[in-house]
Amino acid sequence: MNAPNGIPGNAPVVRARGMTKRFGATKALDGVDFDVEAGRIVGLIGPNGAGKTTALKAILGLTDFDGELSVLGFDPRRQRTQLMEQVCFIADVAVLPRWLRVREAVEFVGGVHPRFSREKCQAFLAHTKIEPGMRVRELSKGMIVQLHLALVMAIDARLLVLDEPTLGLDILYRKSFYESLLGDYFDENKTIIVTTHQVEEIEHILTDLVFIRDGRIALAATMEEVGERYAEVMVNPDRTEAARALKPINERQIFGKSIFLFDGVERSRLAELGELHKPSVADLFVATMKGTYA
Repeated sequence: MNAPNGIPGNAPVVRARGMTKRFGATKALDGVDFDVEAGRIVGLIGPNGAGKTTALKAILGLTDFDGELSVLGFDPRRQRTQLMEQVCFIADVAVLPRWLRVREAVEFVGGVHPRFSREKCQAFLAHTKIEPGMRVRELSKGMIVQLHLALVMAIDARLLVLDEPTLGLDILYRKSFYESLLGDYFDENKTIIVTTHQVEEIEHILTDLVFIRDGRIALAATMEEVGERYAEVMVNPDRTEAARALKPINERQIFGKSIFLFDGVERSRLAELGELHKPSVADLFVATMKGTYA
């Protein structure tokens, strides 16, 4: 039985099994398994060269691969045309051609995406200072963000893929982008996959976290599971050896105090060592990727 959007009932929006991609002797993806459920916001995080972009290209049907991959019930290798009718992809909001007029951008998206609503886009733009005859070069960075958001939010896509969407924008515009995306676009019928190096800025909107390293999944969990599994402890000086005996996955120093990160250790045991905290995604990422940048 299929759901209205063509996905089998209760099936993941994205389901990968043994997904592998080789470039010569190098494996960009090495037997990757992961699921993305409907109505989730998933952060796909990894260092440069880890396989993030290759995974996104596979999901979007832009590269071949070995293994199994289903996206919205379609095989991206054979059914890309049908798939892209229900997908929206945004790479970088700062790269619209500078000569392009606003009305031309709206018409172009309307011509290539069947689920784009010109009326909805124009309604979004009506709340800004952007005029149809303006060229991109005449717009401030903030106005470019507004234009890109209007184009994105006017597409009734089941899956939105964002690859470093706010690259090159300052912190105010990045914050505005994600707030508008969450407040005006996302609902339980949509799914978002986002990659970024600024993980601390999207941590609060994520429902799921996927770390990828050397073409393999290093971590795949909901944010609730992350909170239950991992804990940071600011350890009292007289308890550092006891903390190390519990085999932390990371140890760092801040202002002369030792911070230990633990995976799967009982909270009652950790509470005896010092002050407990929930680790940030950035700190968890650094601990998981230890040695990658050596």
